[in-house]
Amino acid sequence: MQLRNVAIIAHVDHGKTTLVDQLFRQSGTFRDNQRVAERAMDSNDLERERGITILAKCTSVEWQGTRINIVDTPGHADFGGEVERILSMVDGVILLVDSSEGAMPQTKFVTSKALALGLKPIVVVNKIDRPDGRPQEVLDEVFDLFVALGANDDQLDFPTLYASGRNGYAGTTPEVRSGDLTPLFETIVSHVKAPVVDTEAPFAFLVSLLDRDQFLGRVLTGRIQQGTLRMNAPIRALDSSGKVVEEGRATKILAFRGLERVPVEEALAGDIVSIAGLQVATVANTIADPAIAEPIPAQPIDPPTLSMRFSVNDSPFAGKEGSKVTSRMIRDRLFRESEGNVAIQITESDDKDSFDVAGRGELQLGVLIETMRREGFELSIGRPQVIFRRDDQGNRNEPYETVVIDVDEAFSGTVVEKMAGRKGEMTDMRPSGGGKVRLTFTAPSRGLIGYHGEFLSDTRGTGIMNRLFDRYGPWKGPISGRANGVLISTETGEAVGYALGYLEERGLLMVAPGEPVYAGMVVGENAKSDDLEVNPLKSKALTNFRASGKDDALRLSPPKRLTLEQAIAYIDEDELVEVTPKSIRIRKRWLDPHERKRQSRALKAAG
Repeated sequence: MQLRNVAIIAHVDHGKTTLVDQLFRQSGTFRDNQRVAERAMDSNDLERERGITILAKCTSVEWQGTRINIVDTPGHADFGGEVERILSMVDGVILLVDSSEGAMPQTKFVTSKALALGLKPIVVVNKIDRPDGRPQEVLDEVFDLFVALGANDDQLDFPTLYASGRNGYAGTTPEVRSGDLTPLFETIVSHVKAPVVDTEAPFAFLVSLLDRDQFLGRVLTGRIQQGTLRMNAPIRALDSSGKVVEEGRATKILAFRGLERVPVEEALAGDIVSIAGLQVATVANTIADPAIAEPIPAQPIDPPTLSMRFSVNDSPFAGKEGSKVTSRMIRDRLFRESEGNVAIQITESDDKDSFDVAGRGELQLGVLIETMRREGFELSIGRPQVIFRRDDQGNRNEPYETVVIDVDEAFSGTVVEKMAGRKGEMTDMRPSGGGKVRLTFTAPSRGLIGYHGEFLSDTRGTGIMNRLFDRYGPWKGPISGRANGVLISTETGEAVGYALGYLEERGLLMVAPGEPVYAGMVVGENAKSDDLEVNPLKSKALTNFRASGKDDALRLSPPKRLTLEQAIAYIDEDELVEVTPKSIRIRKRWLDPHERKRQSRALKAAG
């Protein structure tokens, strides 16, 4: 059978996963009467809730005697580590671009990686049926992007299709509004080259993905570069320097057939398969025949730019909701994550109770925290910090990002003002139709921490912001932090409505009557810039005198509830987010008020 290996790459929400659903249906992978969830490839709970792809996944479809291995890749820059590894497994890419939004920051990121590997793209202008579509302009944007990224003549001579992934049709002209995906299948078979491999050479395979199976243990996925692998054949793992990591046997070989992994007796060079049988081998290792001594070169991964401190939950409520609270459990879970996710780096502190977790962005680390929370972990999370570097002259450099913002013209002034306050510099401003304007900035990552929630408030939820790592550049100087102080509880117990009624005059509450609070926990935002210690447990004093008038009924505003990402972005240097399976609380790092004052004085003296 003929073989083709192709990845689908695009900006977030341009329709990759939906298009793959239709490829399944039209190739006969699904029976006509089979019930299949929408966006079948987004199998992770968090992916379904957030509507984004987090993990790269492999699948395959058969079309007229050709098996097409398809890799669905994440569209968000925070998960770029997945994209980079995946592209080394394929011989071609389908670049999907929204007919209205056009080439976006993540399009640039994934396309640059694909072009650098010499892959020839097929450009699909998706959502062609959008009323605000502008297919010809979008195609020109893609061509200009390829030129700017240094594409060669072969890559610039790309085939173009116009499609609606949701409705399941594609064609060669922008006017297409019916049909099926036959033109896309034909273009993949004719344009993407079959793998050029040597099936007689000794077996060699580069690990691109790692996951675990409760029955098989560690499962390694990648493309066989050369040779043939048979069941129970002896294999060994080599690291990037050629050192032998471990030796064993291929106890299971799994090939991709639709959404399932099916056991096979042997696999040939060029195919994408999963192997079980090794206990230590990990991503970027070479799995090979014992005769092989040279590892396969692995694609270098862009370094992380942001880190957060994960530590043991030491609040008075520790252990009430979670089953995994010890530093050993947290350590094992984090190091297990870093094995399969090469974009994350873990550094253990000297006291062994906390860990610096470095990654690509707030979303990526937020997803890790949310996943651990659902697994029963309790954690304390510190404020995100950017990772600085020193240049050759010893100057401090920090990460910069390209920020592309689509917003209604009425809100553009506010956005420009806020970005300027965060040391962002506007590099482009152009109308994008429908009363909207597209603003492009270059800004230090440090200034963007916590801005997304504020941005949504400023634009009344209508603005769209996309960020992409750009470069390391000179330190931009101090950036002002949160303008408001917080209300800190002085007591432990359940919040009382009477007390909260008086506290509401001081600021914005984050707790409701009856909720448990503890000394040192943040119960609200102060209207002023300084922190204020308050007693949310104070109850009404009982007397023998009746009030001259009837007591006013207590009416409290709904408390401000922060999501995990909002809480992480909200906290200051001396605060932590307490994350448990059922609760997200903000607290002071030092719960004792005297210790807080002592640490504050020490920081001022050091500053």
